[in-house]
Amino acid sequence: TARAIDKDGWFHTGDMGLIRLDGHMRFLGRYKDMLKIGGENVDPMEVEAFLMGHPAIDVAAVVGLTDARLSEVAVAFVQLAPGCELTEREVIEHCRGRIASFKIPRHVTFVDAFPMTSSGKIQKVKLRERARTEWRETPPR
Repeated sequence: TARAIDKDGWFHTGDMGLIRLDGHMRFLGRYKDMLKIGGENVDPMEVEAFLMGHPAIDVAAVVGLTDARLSEVAVAFVQLAPGCELTEREVIEHCRGRIASFKIPRHVTFVDAFPMTSSGKIQKVKLRERARTEWRETPPR
């Protein structure tokens, strides 16, 4: 436990979140949920944080989808900020040139709400299932 507490007294749990302006914390995910895209480790939380930097995006969740060529590709689920509109193409164009090309989501699905656990976490297992249903998953060779 001593190694998990840093010099400032923060306990490192393996979870990632942010402290909102109102002082509340927002849970974003687990560090262990890495995607493997074309041999590169991709932290979905990094892509989510980048996407949520767009003024029209309120919440984003990124999951992996099996791909024959790259082993896995990123799929983003996006909840827009109230009154905002955005297309899949606009989300992908927002990423181009700003994050590594292998991190750019292959697909974007817009949602009104996310499936949540009783403790307020996004149920990424359900998002992966939805991604497999909506987008053709190609098994690795």
